[in-house]
Amino acid sequence: MRFLADMGVSQRAVAWLRAGGHDAVHLADRGLQRLPDTDIFEIASSESRIILTFDLDFSEIVALSGERKVSAIVFRLNNTATPFVIQRLDAVLRGAKDSLDAGAIVTVEDTRYRVRPCRID
Repeated sequence: MRFLADMGVSQRAVAWLRAGGHDAVHLADRGLQRLPDTDIFEIASSESRIILTFDLDFSEIVALSGERKVSAIVFRLNNTATPFVIQRLDAVLRGAKDSLDAGAIVTVEDTRYRVRPCRID
């Protein structure tokens, strides 16, 4: 899977994804720390990447994106320590891979995650 990590996501989480065989990049890797959310979405769309973020705005951006298939994993965690973020991300990747491939917004909470498919008609 291909990922684009927003600034709130730790570089260690990106390294964990890479170690698992995923193609993951962090905005900081490209010097794009101050990029607006809409531009981050455009990059993810053009590169077929799943957005990893703590920014709740991405749920709306993805939902309103029209016919483009972009997925986002949005973290809404009380515990934002990197090991816990990785644990929750691992659960999502094991349980929601097909949804992410098809286009979805996955909201990740401390004890559960919710998948909302993006309908493209």
